[in-house]
Amino acid sequence: MQCVALIYNPASGQYSARRAAAIQGALDVLHDAGVEAEAFVTDRAGSARTYAQQAVRAGCDTILSCGGDGTVHEILQILAGTEIALGVVPLGTANALAADLDLIASPANVARKLLKAEPVRVPVGRIHYRDSAGKPRSRYFIVAAGIGADALLMSRLDAGLKRRFGYILYLVEALRIWATDPLPLFEVVLPANGNSAPQVMEVSQLLAVRVRSFGGVLRKLAPGATLHDSSLRLLAFKTRSRLRYLRFLLAVVFGRHTFSRDIELLETASVECRARNGSHAPIFVEADGEVLGSLPVRIEVVPQALTLLISPHVKP
Repeated sequence: MQCVALIYNPASGQYSARRAAAIQGALDVLHDAGVEAEAFVTDRAGSARTYAQQAVRAGCDTILSCGGDGTVHEILQILAGTEIALGVVPLGTANALAADLDLIASPANVARKLLKAEPVRVPVGRIHYRDSAGKPRSRYFIVAAGIGADALLMSRLDAGLKRRFGYILYLVEALRIWATDPLPLFEVVLPANGNSAPQVMEVSQLLAVRVRSFGGVLRKLAPGATLHDSSLRLLAFKTRSRLRYLRFLLAVVFGRHTFSRDIELLETASVECRARNGSHAPIFVEADGEVLGSLPVRIEVVPQALTLLISPHVKP
């Protein structure tokens, strides 16, 4: 780590008035270690991506994403496929990647950890979808991608309220969706395995998980998921039962969840999702907490696509 750009989102998470001092603390740690480092403050949606492009052109070898998973997601779109390392400094409402990497601490302490971290090549997810205008698009993701109720949840979160109320807002909106949304079904197509035909199932929610732990109440949602895995871990909710949803999520909170024919844990190299014939129900798509568009969707894993800073004590 010799030339570092810290891309800082002042609107991410809560207590934004303290952010400048916190970022300066991280810069001081890097400067004291002899690292050339500069901070860039985002001012609008998409500006983290712009600053990442500028850092790449300037010859930086490392970019630190200082915000939440949304800031990481923007920067990932630029760094995937390059040799430039990504480090994470958690300052957002949702910091699942930082939690998975054991980086939940003050920016200065995280900077100290990252100075000792190792650059590791990891696979990342990629989701192909249609945007609001119906045009085909694709995005990389590193935490999770979802189709159904979780994406609807992300679409309803107001940025200002999220900064004010933090994680509580997620819980309130999730409860509202659980109580009122019809949980429409859509089709999931798993690729053929050997001589067998592709498997088609109807689900109300699908999550493709890349991290071992989300932190917070979700923690280890998909056992076996890891940033180092070249396959996808899928949570397929093959039910519209609100009671079944509630029982499963309560079990997740207490670390006692199991899987069944209704809520299944699957492993696959790729997956496709499409609307049911005759269905006009809007079904949202998200990646790393960012609402992208709608069905149809194809999700895959891109091997060894990203250099990620990982502390030596964090096991694969």
